[in-house]
Amino acid sequence: MARSILSTFAERLSVSEMAGAADLNGFTPNRIKTEILSGLTVSLALVPEAVAFAFVAGVHPLVGLYAAFIVGLITAVIGGRPGMISGATGALAVVMVALVANHGVEYLFATVVLMGVLQLAAGIFRLGKFIRLVPHPVMLGFVNGLAIVIFLAQLGQFQVPGTAHAAGHGMANGEWLTGWPLVLMLGLTALTMAIIWATPKLTTAIPAPLAAIAFVTGLVAVLGLDVARVGDLASIKGGLPVFHVPAIPLTVETLKIIFPYAFILAAIGLIESLLTLNLVGEITGKKGGASQECVAQGTANVVTGFFGGMGGCAMIGQSMINVKSGGRTRLSGIAAALFLLVFILAASGLIEQIPLGALVGVMFMVVIGTFAWRSLMIMRKIPLTDAFVIVIVTAITVKYDLATAVVVGVIVSALAFAWNNAKRIRIIERDSVREPGAKVYEIEGPLFFGSTDGFASLFDPAADPDVVIIDFLHSRIVDQSALQAIEDLAAKYEAQGKTVRLRHLTRDCHKLLNRAGQLLVDSDDDPDYQIAADYSVRTGIFGAGH
Repeated sequence: MARSILSTFAERLSVSEMAGAADLNGFTPNRIKTEILSGLTVSLALVPEAVAFAFVAGVHPLVGLYAAFIVGLITAVIGGRPGMISGATGALAVVMVALVANHGVEYLFATVVLMGVLQLAAGIFRLGKFIRLVPHPVMLGFVNGLAIVIFLAQLGQFQVPGTAHAAGHGMANGEWLTGWPLVLMLGLTALTMAIIWATPKLTTAIPAPLAAIAFVTGLVAVLGLDVARVGDLASIKGGLPVFHVPAIPLTVETLKIIFPYAFILAAIGLIESLLTLNLVGEITGKKGGASQECVAQGTANVVTGFFGGMGGCAMIGQSMINVKSGGRTRLSGIAAALFLLVFILAASGLIEQIPLGALVGVMFMVVIGTFAWRSLMIMRKIPLTDAFVIVIVTAITVKYDLATAVVVGVIVSALAFAWNNAKRIRIIERDSVREPGAKVYEIEGPLFFGSTDGFASLFDPAADPDVVIIDFLHSRIVDQSALQAIEDLAAKYEAQGKTVRLRHLTRDCHKLLNRAGQLLVDSDDDPDYQIAADYSVRTGIFGAGH
Protein backbone atom coordinates (compact mmCIF):
# COMPACT_ATOMS: atom_id res chain seq x y z
CA MET A 1 0.00 0.00 0.00
CA ALA A 2 2.77 2.43 0.95
CA ARG A 3 4.58 1.61 -2.30
CA SER A 4 1.38 2.31 -4.25
CA ILE A 5 0.96 5.67 -2.52
CA LEU A 6 4.58 6.59 -3.22
CA SER A 7 4.21 5.59 -6.87
CA THR A 8 1.06 7.69 -7.23
CA PHE A 9 2.77 10.68 -5.67
CA ALA A 10 5.83 10.23 -7.89
CA GLU A 11 3.60 10.18 -10.97
CA ARG A 12 1.86 13.37 -9.89
CA LEU A 13 5.17 15.04 -9.13
CA SER A 14 6.44 14.09 -12.59
CA VAL A 15 3.34 15.68 -14.13
CA SER A 16 3.97 18.81 -12.05
CA GLU A 17 7.60 18.94 -13.16
CA MET A 18 6.55 18.57 -16.81
CA ALA A 19 4.09 21.43 -16.36
CA GLY A 20 6.86 23.48 -14.79
CA ALA A 21 9.12 22.71 -17.76
CA ALA A 22 6.40 23.87 -20.11
CA ASP A 23 6.14 27.11 -18.16
CA LEU A 24 9.90 27.64 -18.44
CA ASN A 25 9.72 27.15 -22.20
CA GLY A 26 7.21 29.98 -22.33
CA PHE A 27 9.38 32.41 -20.34
CA THR A 28 10.13 35.72 -21.98
CA PRO A 29 13.14 37.89 -21.10
CA ASN A 30 10.79 40.32 -19.35
CA ARG A 31 9.22 37.51 -17.30
CA ILE A 32 12.65 36.17 -16.31
CA LYS A 33 13.72 39.66 -15.26
CA THR A 34 10.59 40.09 -13.15
CA GLU A 35 11.06 36.72 -11.46
CA ILE A 36 14.73 37.35 -10.65
CA LEU A 37 14.12 40.87 -9.34
CA SER A 38 11.25 39.57 -7.22
CA GLY A 39 13.60 36.95 -5.80
CA LEU A 40 16.21 39.62 -5.06
CA THR A 41 13.65 41.72 -3.23
CA VAL A 42 12.55 38.75 -1.15
CA SER A 43 16.13 37.79 -0.30
CA LEU A 44 16.85 41.27 1.03
CA ALA A 45 13.83 41.01 3.32
CA LEU A 46 14.79 37.48 4.39
CA VAL A 47 18.12 38.52 5.93
CA PRO A 48 16.93 40.49 8.98
CA GLU A 49 14.01 38.10 9.49
CA ALA A 50 16.27 35.03 9.56
CA VAL A 51 18.74 36.73 11.88
CA ALA A 52 16.01 37.93 14.23
CA PHE A 53 14.33 34.51 14.42
CA ALA A 54 17.70 32.88 15.09
CA PHE A 55 18.05 35.22 18.08
CA VAL A 56 14.55 34.26 19.20
CA ALA A 57 15.49 30.57 19.13
CA GLY A 58 18.79 31.24 20.89
CA VAL A 59 21.08 30.07 18.06
CA HIS A 60 23.77 31.68 15.87
CA PRO A 61 22.44 33.91 13.06
CA LEU A 62 23.96 31.63 10.41
CA VAL A 63 21.73 28.82 11.68
CA GLY A 64 18.74 30.93 10.68
CA LEU A 65 20.28 32.03 7.38
CA TYR A 66 21.19 28.47 6.39
CA ALA A 67 17.62 27.41 7.13
CA ALA A 68 16.25 30.24 5.00
CA PHE A 69 18.52 29.21 2.11
CA ILE A 70 17.99 25.43 2.23
CA VAL A 71 14.27 25.41 3.05
CA GLY A 72 13.64 28.22 0.58
CA LEU A 73 15.51 26.48 -2.25
CA ILE A 74 14.01 23.01 -1.83
CA THR A 75 10.42 24.20 -1.42
CA ALA A 76 10.82 26.52 -4.40
CA VAL A 77 11.90 23.57 -6.56
CA ILE A 78 9.35 20.92 -5.50
CA GLY A 79 6.73 22.80 -3.46
CA GLY A 80 3.02 22.70 -4.11
CA ARG A 81 2.59 26.36 -5.05
CA PRO A 82 5.06 28.26 -7.30
CA GLY A 83 5.61 31.74 -5.93
CA MET A 84 5.53 30.74 -2.27
CA ILE A 85 8.53 31.58 -0.12
CA SER A 86 9.68 29.47 2.83
CA GLY A 87 12.36 29.97 5.45
CA ALA A 88 13.01 30.34 9.17
CA THR A 89 9.90 31.72 10.90
CA GLY A 90 9.00 33.18 14.26
CA ALA A 91 6.14 30.72 14.76
CA LEU A 92 8.68 27.88 14.84
CA ALA A 93 11.41 29.83 16.62
CA VAL A 94 9.35 30.43 19.76
CA VAL A 95 8.81 26.66 20.13
CA MET A 96 12.55 26.01 19.85
CA VAL A 97 13.56 28.33 22.69
CA ALA A 98 13.09 25.85 25.55
CA LEU A 99 14.66 22.97 23.61
CA VAL A 100 17.84 24.92 22.82
CA ALA A 101 18.06 26.37 26.33
CA ASN A 102 17.66 23.01 28.06
CA HIS A 103 19.45 20.62 25.69
CA GLY A 104 21.57 22.59 23.22
CA VAL A 105 21.62 23.22 19.50
CA GLU A 106 22.52 19.62 18.53
CA TYR A 107 19.16 18.47 19.88
CA LEU A 108 17.54 21.19 17.78
CA PHE A 109 19.11 19.81 14.60
CA ALA A 110 17.89 16.30 15.44
CA THR A 111 14.43 17.65 16.18
CA VAL A 112 14.31 19.44 12.82
CA VAL A 113 15.19 16.17 11.04
CA LEU A 114 12.41 14.31 12.88
CA MET A 115 10.05 17.20 12.17
CA GLY A 116 10.79 16.77 8.47
CA VAL A 117 10.16 13.02 8.64
CA LEU A 118 6.74 13.63 10.19
CA GLN A 119 5.92 16.18 7.49
CA LEU A 120 7.04 13.75 4.80
CA ALA A 121 4.69 11.13 6.25
CA ALA A 122 1.85 13.66 6.19
CA GLY A 123 2.51 14.31 2.51
CA ILE A 124 2.89 10.67 1.50
CA PHE A 125 -0.37 9.73 3.19
CA ARG A 126 -2.06 12.80 1.70
CA LEU A 127 -3.04 14.40 4.99
CA GLY A 128 -2.67 17.85 3.46
CA LYS A 129 -6.18 17.56 2.00
CA PHE A 130 -7.63 18.05 5.48
CA ILE A 131 -6.71 21.73 5.27
CA ARG A 132 -10.00 22.06 3.35
CA LEU A 133 -11.76 21.57 6.71
CA VAL A 134 -10.48 24.97 7.83
CA PRO A 135 -13.46 27.39 7.55
CA HIS A 136 -13.13 30.77 5.88
CA PRO A 137 -13.50 32.72 9.19
CA VAL A 138 -10.46 30.83 10.47
CA MET A 139 -8.56 31.89 7.33
CA LEU A 140 -9.50 35.52 7.97
CA GLY A 141 -8.36 35.22 11.59
CA PHE A 142 -5.15 33.60 10.40
CA VAL A 143 -4.18 36.40 8.01
CA ASN A 144 -5.17 39.09 10.52
CA GLY A 145 -3.19 37.43 13.30
CA LEU A 146 -0.14 36.93 11.09
CA ALA A 147 -0.31 40.56 9.95
CA ILE A 148 -0.28 41.71 13.57
CA VAL A 149 2.59 39.35 14.41
CA ILE A 150 4.63 40.68 11.47
CA PHE A 151 3.92 44.24 12.64
CA LEU A 152 4.92 43.53 16.23
CA ALA A 153 8.08 41.77 15.08
CA GLN A 154 9.24 45.03 13.47
CA LEU A 155 8.94 47.05 16.66
CA GLY A 156 12.28 45.72 17.88
CA GLN A 157 13.96 47.76 15.14
CA PHE A 158 12.76 50.92 16.90
CA GLN A 159 14.92 50.11 19.91
CA VAL A 160 18.53 50.89 20.66
CA PRO A 161 20.74 48.17 19.10
CA GLY A 162 22.06 45.86 21.77
CA THR A 163 19.18 46.50 24.21
CA ALA A 164 16.31 44.86 22.31
CA HIS A 165 15.64 41.17 22.65
CA ALA A 166 12.82 39.13 21.27
CA ALA A 167 9.94 38.01 23.38
CA GLY A 168 7.18 35.79 22.10
CA HIS A 169 6.46 36.24 18.39
CA GLY A 170 9.43 38.49 17.79
CA MET A 171 7.97 41.25 19.96
CA ALA A 172 10.84 43.07 21.57
CA ASN A 173 11.28 44.80 24.88
CA GLY A 174 14.30 47.00 25.38
CA GLU A 175 15.35 50.64 25.35
CA TRP A 176 13.33 52.59 22.79
CA LEU A 177 14.89 55.07 20.39
CA THR A 178 14.32 58.72 21.20
CA GLY A 179 15.09 62.08 19.68
CA TRP A 180 16.87 62.34 16.32
CA PRO A 181 17.54 58.56 15.91
CA LEU A 182 13.82 57.89 16.28
CA VAL A 183 12.98 60.66 13.81
CA LEU A 184 15.41 59.21 11.26
CA MET A 185 14.06 55.70 11.71
CA LEU A 186 10.46 56.83 11.30
CA GLY A 187 11.40 59.04 8.35
CA LEU A 188 13.20 56.27 6.46
CA THR A 189 10.34 53.86 7.16
CA ALA A 190 7.75 56.34 5.89
CA LEU A 191 9.88 57.19 2.82
CA THR A 192 10.19 53.50 1.97
CA MET A 193 6.44 53.00 2.26
CA ALA A 194 5.79 56.06 0.08
CA ILE A 195 8.14 54.82 -2.64
CA ILE A 196 6.52 51.37 -2.61
CA TRP A 197 3.12 53.03 -3.00
CA ALA A 198 4.21 55.39 -5.77
CA THR A 199 6.52 53.20 -7.88
CA PRO A 200 3.80 51.06 -9.55
CA LYS A 201 2.12 54.27 -10.68
CA LEU A 202 5.32 55.31 -12.49
CA THR A 203 6.85 52.04 -13.72
CA THR A 204 6.53 48.28 -13.43
CA ALA A 205 10.05 47.62 -14.72
CA ILE A 206 11.36 47.00 -11.20
CA PRO A 207 9.57 45.65 -8.11
CA ALA A 208 8.48 48.51 -5.90
CA PRO A 209 10.05 47.12 -2.68
CA LEU A 210 13.42 46.68 -4.42
CA ALA A 211 13.28 50.22 -5.78
CA ALA A 212 12.51 51.54 -2.31
CA ILE A 213 15.33 49.60 -0.64
CA ALA A 214 17.84 50.71 -3.28
CA PHE A 215 16.81 54.38 -3.12
CA VAL A 216 16.78 54.62 0.68
CA THR A 217 20.11 52.78 0.97
CA GLY A 218 21.69 55.14 -1.57
CA LEU A 219 20.22 58.20 0.16
CA VAL A 220 21.62 57.14 3.53
CA ALA A 221 25.05 56.49 1.99
CA VAL A 222 25.16 59.84 0.15
CA LEU A 223 24.03 61.86 3.19
CA GLY A 224 26.16 59.84 5.59
CA LEU A 225 23.27 59.35 7.99
CA ASP A 226 24.01 57.50 11.22
CA VAL A 227 21.18 54.98 11.30
CA ALA A 228 20.76 51.34 12.28
CA ARG A 229 21.76 48.91 9.53
CA VAL A 230 21.47 45.18 8.94
CA GLY A 231 25.06 44.77 10.10
CA ASP A 232 24.07 46.10 13.54
CA LEU A 233 22.00 42.95 14.09
CA ALA A 234 24.87 40.55 13.36
CA SER A 235 27.41 39.68 10.72
CA ILE A 236 25.91 37.50 8.01
CA LYS A 237 29.25 36.46 6.55
CA GLY A 238 29.85 32.73 6.42
CA GLY A 239 30.69 29.73 4.26
CA LEU A 240 28.71 27.00 2.61
CA PRO A 241 26.60 24.89 4.96
CA VAL A 242 28.38 21.64 5.84
CA PHE A 243 26.80 18.21 6.26
CA HIS A 244 26.67 17.36 9.92
CA VAL A 245 25.02 14.47 11.76
CA PRO A 246 23.55 15.82 15.02
CA ALA A 247 25.85 14.83 17.88
CA ILE A 248 23.30 13.29 20.21
CA PRO A 249 22.92 9.84 21.76
CA LEU A 250 20.62 7.62 19.69
CA THR A 251 18.52 6.38 22.61
CA VAL A 252 14.88 6.13 23.58
CA GLU A 253 15.45 8.91 26.09
CA THR A 254 16.60 11.21 23.31
CA LEU A 255 13.48 10.35 21.30
CA LYS A 256 11.32 11.18 24.31
CA ILE A 257 12.97 14.60 24.47
CA ILE A 258 12.79 15.57 20.81
CA PHE A 259 9.55 13.91 19.65
CA PRO A 260 7.11 16.30 21.41
CA TYR A 261 8.97 19.30 19.98
CA ALA A 262 9.20 17.70 16.53
CA PHE A 263 5.47 16.93 16.48
CA ILE A 264 4.50 20.49 17.48
CA LEU A 265 6.94 22.02 14.99
CA ALA A 266 5.69 19.74 12.21
CA ALA A 267 2.08 20.65 12.95
CA ILE A 268 2.73 24.39 13.12
CA GLY A 269 4.90 24.29 10.01
CA LEU A 270 2.33 22.41 7.94
CA ILE A 271 -0.62 24.48 9.11
CA GLU A 272 1.15 27.76 8.36
CA SER A 273 2.43 26.43 5.03
CA LEU A 274 -0.92 25.07 3.86
CA LEU A 275 -2.82 28.19 4.89
CA THR A 276 -0.24 30.31 3.09
CA LEU A 277 -0.59 27.98 0.09
CA ASN A 278 -4.33 28.65 0.02
CA LEU A 279 -3.81 32.37 0.43
CA VAL A 280 -1.29 32.57 -2.41
CA GLY A 281 -3.59 30.34 -4.47
CA GLU A 282 -6.43 32.82 -4.09
CA ILE A 283 -4.19 35.61 -5.38
CA THR A 284 -2.66 33.68 -8.27
CA GLY A 285 -5.76 31.67 -9.15
CA LYS A 286 -4.07 28.30 -8.56
CA LYS A 287 -5.52 25.35 -6.64
CA GLY A 288 -4.28 22.05 -5.20
CA GLY A 289 -0.78 21.00 -4.25
CA ALA A 290 -1.38 20.50 -0.51
CA SER A 291 0.17 17.03 -0.24
CA GLN A 292 3.04 18.01 -2.51
CA GLU A 293 3.72 21.00 -0.26
CA CYS A 294 3.82 18.67 2.77
CA VAL A 295 6.44 16.52 1.04
CA ALA A 296 8.45 19.59 0.05
CA GLN A 297 8.41 21.02 3.57
CA GLY A 298 9.38 17.63 5.02
CA THR A 299 12.24 17.12 2.57
CA ALA A 300 13.52 20.63 3.19
CA ASN A 301 13.54 20.22 6.96
CA VAL A 302 15.24 16.83 6.86
CA VAL A 303 18.00 18.32 4.72
CA THR A 304 18.37 21.52 6.73
CA GLY A 305 18.61 19.54 9.97
CA PHE A 306 21.64 17.72 8.57
CA PHE A 307 23.22 20.96 7.35
CA GLY A 308 23.02 23.02 10.53
CA GLY A 309 19.77 24.91 9.92
CA MET A 310 16.97 25.63 12.37
CA GLY A 311 14.17 24.43 10.09
CA GLY A 312 11.38 26.45 8.63
CA CYS A 313 8.06 26.67 6.82
CA ALA A 314 6.17 28.98 4.49
CA MET A 315 6.48 32.69 5.24
CA ILE A 316 3.35 34.68 4.55
CA GLY A 317 5.13 38.04 4.64
CA GLN A 318 7.84 37.13 2.14
CA SER A 319 5.34 35.23 0.00
CA MET A 320 3.24 38.38 -0.23
CA ILE A 321 6.33 40.44 -1.14
CA ASN A 322 7.13 37.96 -3.90
CA VAL A 323 3.61 37.78 -5.31
CA LYS A 324 3.08 41.54 -5.17
CA SER A 325 6.47 42.05 -6.87
CA GLY A 326 5.39 39.85 -9.78
CA GLY A 327 6.85 36.49 -8.75
CA ARG A 328 4.59 33.74 -10.06
CA THR A 329 6.87 30.78 -10.83
CA ARG A 330 9.47 28.63 -9.12
CA LEU A 331 12.21 30.82 -10.55
CA SER A 332 11.53 33.66 -8.11
CA GLY A 333 11.81 31.37 -5.08
CA ILE A 334 14.97 29.73 -6.42
CA ALA A 335 16.47 33.16 -7.13
CA ALA A 336 15.65 34.34 -3.60
CA ALA A 337 17.44 31.36 -2.05
CA LEU A 338 20.48 31.69 -4.31
CA PHE A 339 20.76 35.43 -3.72
CA LEU A 340 20.66 34.73 0.01
CA LEU A 341 23.57 32.30 -0.37
CA VAL A 342 25.51 34.89 -2.37
CA PHE A 343 24.95 37.39 0.44
CA ILE A 344 26.36 34.92 2.97
CA LEU A 345 29.39 33.98 0.87
CA ALA A 346 30.42 37.16 -0.93
CA ALA A 347 28.18 40.19 -0.44
CA SER A 348 27.74 40.35 3.32
CA GLY A 349 29.52 43.71 3.58
CA LEU A 350 27.15 45.31 1.08
CA ILE A 351 23.97 43.83 2.51
CA GLU A 352 24.96 44.83 6.04
CA GLN A 353 24.83 48.50 4.93
CA ILE A 354 21.08 48.40 4.16
CA PRO A 355 19.21 50.61 6.66
CA LEU A 356 16.82 48.72 8.88
CA GLY A 357 14.28 51.49 8.31
CA ALA A 358 14.00 50.46 4.64
CA LEU A 359 13.28 46.85 5.51
CA VAL A 360 10.82 47.84 8.23
CA GLY A 361 8.97 49.98 5.68
CA VAL A 362 8.75 46.99 3.31
CA MET A 363 7.33 44.79 6.07
CA PHE A 364 4.84 47.47 7.14
CA MET A 365 3.52 47.53 3.58
CA VAL A 366 3.26 43.74 3.76
CA VAL A 367 1.19 44.14 6.94
CA ILE A 368 -1.16 46.57 5.20
CA GLY A 369 -1.54 44.23 2.24
CA THR A 370 -1.94 41.08 4.34
CA PHE A 371 -4.51 42.20 6.90
CA ALA A 372 -8.05 41.36 5.77
CA TRP A 373 -9.51 44.82 6.21
CA ARG A 374 -12.82 43.73 4.75
CA SER A 375 -13.26 41.39 7.73
CA LEU A 376 -13.78 44.51 9.86
CA MET A 377 -16.53 45.69 7.53
CA ILE A 378 -18.48 42.42 7.50
CA MET A 379 -18.41 41.74 11.25
CA ARG A 380 -22.00 42.97 11.72
CA LYS A 381 -23.30 41.20 8.62
CA ILE A 382 -22.05 37.68 9.24
CA PRO A 383 -23.29 35.21 11.89
CA LEU A 384 -22.13 36.01 15.41
CA THR A 385 -20.24 32.71 15.68
CA ASP A 386 -18.24 33.49 12.52
CA ALA A 387 -17.34 36.93 13.84
CA PHE A 388 -16.28 35.34 17.13
CA VAL A 389 -14.11 32.81 15.29
CA ILE A 390 -12.31 35.58 13.37
CA VAL A 391 -11.57 37.46 16.59
CA ILE A 392 -10.53 34.43 18.65
CA VAL A 393 -8.23 33.03 15.95
CA THR A 394 -6.59 36.44 15.52
CA ALA A 395 -6.07 36.83 19.27
CA ILE A 396 -4.68 33.32 19.83
CA THR A 397 -2.34 33.64 16.84
CA VAL A 398 -0.86 36.79 18.36
CA LYS A 399 -0.78 35.54 21.94
CA TYR A 400 0.27 31.91 21.44
CA ASP A 401 0.82 30.28 18.06
CA LEU A 402 -0.88 29.56 14.77
CA ALA A 403 -1.48 25.84 15.35
CA THR A 404 -3.37 26.45 18.58
CA ALA A 405 -5.37 29.24 16.95
CA VAL A 406 -6.42 27.11 13.97
CA VAL A 407 -7.37 24.12 16.14
CA VAL A 408 -9.48 26.32 18.41
CA GLY A 409 -11.09 28.03 15.40
CA VAL A 410 -11.98 24.73 13.73
CA ILE A 411 -13.42 23.33 16.98
CA VAL A 412 -15.55 26.42 17.62
CA SER A 413 -16.78 26.40 14.01
CA ALA A 414 -17.59 22.68 14.19
CA LEU A 415 -19.50 23.08 17.45
CA ALA A 416 -21.46 26.01 16.03
CA PHE A 417 -22.28 23.96 12.92
CA ALA A 418 -23.39 21.01 15.04
CA TRP A 419 -25.55 23.22 17.26
CA ASN A 420 -27.25 24.89 14.30
CA ASN A 421 -27.96 21.57 12.61
CA ALA A 422 -29.19 20.04 15.87
CA LYS A 423 -32.05 22.56 15.84
CA ARG A 424 -33.12 21.63 12.29
CA ILE A 425 -34.64 18.26 13.15
CA ARG A 426 -38.46 18.27 12.90
CA ILE A 427 -41.36 16.03 11.89
CA ILE A 428 -44.49 16.18 9.80
CA GLU A 429 -47.31 13.95 11.08
CA ARG A 430 -49.65 12.25 8.58
CA ASP A 431 -52.15 9.45 8.53
CA SER A 432 -50.95 6.47 6.54
CA VAL A 433 -52.49 6.15 3.10
CA ARG A 434 -51.21 2.62 2.59
CA GLU A 435 -52.28 1.35 5.99
CA PRO A 436 -55.43 2.90 7.53
CA GLY A 437 -55.11 3.59 11.26
CA ALA A 438 -51.33 3.85 11.14
CA LYS A 439 -49.49 7.09 11.78
CA VAL A 440 -46.61 8.36 9.64
CA TYR A 441 -43.83 10.58 10.96
CA GLU A 442 -41.86 12.21 8.12
CA ILE A 443 -38.46 13.28 9.52
CA GLU A 444 -36.78 16.40 8.17
CA GLY A 445 -33.23 17.44 9.01
CA PRO A 446 -30.02 15.54 9.83
CA LEU A 447 -30.02 12.98 12.61
CA PHE A 448 -26.69 12.88 14.44
CA PHE A 449 -25.28 13.09 17.97
CA GLY A 450 -26.37 16.70 18.38
CA SER A 451 -29.99 16.18 17.34
CA THR A 452 -30.79 12.82 18.98
CA ASP A 453 -32.40 14.40 22.06
CA GLY A 454 -34.62 16.60 19.92
CA PHE A 455 -35.48 13.61 17.74
CA ALA A 456 -36.62 11.54 20.72
CA SER A 457 -38.78 14.38 22.06
CA LEU A 458 -40.81 14.52 18.83
CA PHE A 459 -42.58 11.23 19.52
CA ASP A 460 -45.29 10.14 21.97
CA PRO A 461 -45.23 6.32 22.22
CA ALA A 462 -48.02 6.23 24.82
CA ALA A 463 -50.55 8.22 22.74
CA ASP A 464 -49.65 6.97 19.24
CA PRO A 465 -51.68 4.27 17.49
CA ASP A 466 -50.62 0.64 17.37
CA VAL A 467 -48.72 1.04 14.11
CA VAL A 468 -46.24 3.89 13.59
CA ILE A 469 -44.21 4.44 10.41
CA ILE A 470 -41.13 6.67 10.58
CA ASP A 471 -40.06 7.93 7.15
CA PHE A 472 -36.43 9.09 6.72
CA LEU A 473 -36.69 10.16 3.08
CA HIS A 474 -35.90 13.81 3.94
CA SER A 475 -33.47 13.07 6.73
CA ARG A 476 -29.86 11.98 6.86
CA ILE A 477 -28.52 9.35 9.23
CA VAL A 478 -25.05 10.65 10.05
CA ASP A 479 -23.44 8.62 12.83
CA GLN A 480 -23.72 5.79 15.36
CA SER A 481 -25.50 8.06 17.84
CA ALA A 482 -28.31 8.41 15.31
CA LEU A 483 -28.60 4.65 14.89
CA GLN A 484 -28.72 4.18 18.65
CA ALA A 485 -31.43 6.84 18.94
CA ILE A 486 -33.56 4.97 16.38
CA GLU A 487 -33.13 1.71 18.22
CA ASP A 488 -33.95 3.30 21.59
CA LEU A 489 -37.12 4.81 20.14
CA ALA A 490 -38.14 1.44 18.74
CA ALA A 491 -37.64 -0.10 22.16
CA LYS A 492 -40.01 2.45 23.74
CA TYR A 493 -42.75 1.62 21.23
CA GLU A 494 -42.18 -2.10 21.72
CA ALA A 495 -42.55 -1.65 25.49
CA GLN A 496 -46.01 -0.17 24.76
CA GLY A 497 -46.89 -3.22 22.67
CA LYS A 498 -46.85 -1.20 19.46
CA THR A 499 -45.24 -1.75 16.09
CA VAL A 500 -42.75 0.69 14.56
CA ARG A 501 -41.72 0.48 10.95
CA LEU A 502 -38.81 2.43 9.48
CA ARG A 503 -38.94 3.54 5.87
CA HIS A 504 -36.23 4.86 3.54
CA LEU A 505 -33.28 3.78 5.67
CA THR A 506 -30.10 2.64 3.94
CA ARG A 507 -29.24 -1.02 3.65
CA ASP A 508 -26.46 -0.71 6.20
CA CYS A 509 -28.89 0.81 8.69
CA HIS A 510 -31.01 -2.30 8.17
CA LYS A 511 -28.13 -4.51 9.20
CA LEU A 512 -27.13 -2.44 12.20
CA LEU A 513 -30.54 -2.30 13.88
CA ASN A 514 -31.07 -5.33 16.11
CA ARG A 515 -34.80 -5.36 15.38
CA ALA A 516 -34.40 -4.85 11.65
CA GLY A 517 -36.67 -7.72 10.67
CA GLN A 518 -39.61 -6.32 12.70
CA LEU A 519 -39.26 -2.66 11.88
CA LEU A 520 -38.41 -2.22 8.23
CA VAL A 521 -40.79 -1.34 5.47
CA ASP A 522 -38.99 -1.75 2.17
CA SER A 523 -39.69 0.79 -0.53
CA ASP A 524 -38.92 0.82 -4.23
CA ASP A 525 -37.10 4.13 -3.78
CA ASP A 526 -35.06 3.15 -0.73
CA PRO A 527 -31.62 4.69 -1.20
CA ASP A 528 -28.64 2.56 -2.14
CA TYR A 529 -26.05 4.88 -0.62
CA GLN A 530 -24.50 3.92 2.69
CA ILE A 531 -23.21 5.59 5.84
CA ALA A 532 -20.14 6.54 7.85
CA ALA A 533 -17.22 6.30 5.44
CA ASP A 534 -14.61 6.24 8.24
CA TYR A 535 -16.03 3.05 9.74
CA SER A 536 -15.74 1.14 6.48
CA VAL A 537 -11.97 1.23 6.83
CA ARG A 538 -11.96 0.10 10.45
CA THR A 539 -14.63 -2.57 10.63
CA GLY A 540 -15.85 -3.29 7.15
CA ILE A 541 -19.46 -2.94 8.45
CA PHE A 542 -20.36 0.53 7.23
CA GLY A 543 -20.01 1.88 3.74
CA ALA A 544 -19.72 5.35 2.30
CA GLY A 545 -22.49 7.92 1.97
CA HIS A 546 -25.67 8.56 3.94
